[in-house]
Amino acid sequence: MILLYSNHITARLSYICNFIFRDILRVDHQLTSSAEQFDQHQGPKINYSQQDFSGALVIRPKELLFEKEITPKEPFVTQWDNVRIFFQTDDQSHIPFDLLAASFYLVSRYEEHLPYHKDEHGRFEAKQSLAYNNNFLQQPIIDEWAYMLADLLAEHFPGFRTGERSFKYISTIDIANAYAFLFKGISRTLGATLRSLLNLNLEDNLRRYQTLASKRDPYDTYDIFFDIHQKYNLKPLWFFLVGDSGRFDDNVSVDKTAYQNLIRDIAAKFDVGIHPSYKAFKNYKLLSQEVKKLEGIIDRKVTKSRQHYLKIHFDETYQNLIQSGIEQDYTMGYATDIGFRAGTCTPFHYYDLQKEEETPLTIYPFQIMDITLNQHKGYNITEAISVVEDLIEKIKRVNGTFISIWHNEALSDHGHWKDWETVYREMLRLVFEK
Repeated sequence: MILLYSNHITARLSYICNFIFRDILRVDHQLTSSAEQFDQHQGPKINYSQQDFSGALVIRPKELLFEKEITPKEPFVTQWDNVRIFFQTDDQSHIPFDLLAASFYLVSRYEEHLPYHKDEHGRFEAKQSLAYNNNFLQQPIIDEWAYMLADLLAEHFPGFRTGERSFKYISTIDIANAYAFLFKGISRTLGATLRSLLNLNLEDNLRRYQTLASKRDPYDTYDIFFDIHQKYNLKPLWFFLVGDSGRFDDNVSVDKTAYQNLIRDIAAKFDVGIHPSYKAFKNYKLLSQEVKKLEGIIDRKVTKSRQHYLKIHFDETYQNLIQSGIEQDYTMGYATDIGFRAGTCTPFHYYDLQKEEETPLTIYPFQIMDITLNQHKGYNITEAISVVEDLIEKIKRVNGTFISIWHNEALSDHGHWKDWETVYREMLRLVFEK
């Protein structure tokens, strides 16, 4: 067991120690403010204070984990052993930065609690983040720091070993637009037709009316997914949007029997979560109505969610989810960039900085999304596969959890999704076969 000494044991310190030692390294640990207990401990021990003790691994603390307010920080990023670090300390420390405070800063999304410039959807953009601006967004940096700490503990305390942890993969699929053309109703179909004509998109209208005549919708790719997944005995997590139609909610009405049947068919075989509508972003009443609507369709409790357009507003979004009975959220990631928004590929409990407490809501950070690769980055098939492979290898090296977001339309071979089924198939091969 690792014993960590600190003059003060705070909620922030307890939280980040649980994350580093329990969740990543899988080792027992205990915190103490008793100098006598720390001196007498015979096993691995970490001195997280300005005091001097013999025989301990030293991490000199910065102030972050002992504060109770949210104040602007100006982290200066340097390198240590080819890994980027910030919150640097003095030469009395065995580690040249406060690893615990830096990890907390990233995983709590501290910088997103401070004022920032919102994009058109009210989101914090990747390009405003410390990770993006210092070229470590595509590194699971907290996991890497944790394993570097484990190596130092093993050097100082022969016989120290981390617990067992293995690479995992979670495939998640968002159904924000179940059908491209079918079941949209006369008014929406005519409106879409007019927009296509105004945009001189004759191919879109041709496809629309071919679909309405044949009843074969290009976004009806569910059987393709089933066939691909069967090879690996993969059971994805599906998120359904059931809110009312709007400017950014272009789904089939949940009142349509065909859509309800689709949801029930998938829910009979796989785990299903809520994809809150664009308008439910900060609207608890609307969110709870949508959760209940989905629960009524699948006849069981809904405990998982991912926000439409990946919209998060700290701390309101997460508090609304908790109040709605959501236990796991899969929104943590950027729409425009791939990588590790919270600096980790390990699921973690959300820490409420307003209330200064760890919550029961588990955050599952994703690393890659089809729309990001295809539209925001504009990668071709070969480039997308290369980027996916690089991320998977980084996550495998730290035995983390790789989570991808895919949409049903990405396998449609329609429009800009031409041949993108290849990317999904290759991603699964890289996960399971390489």
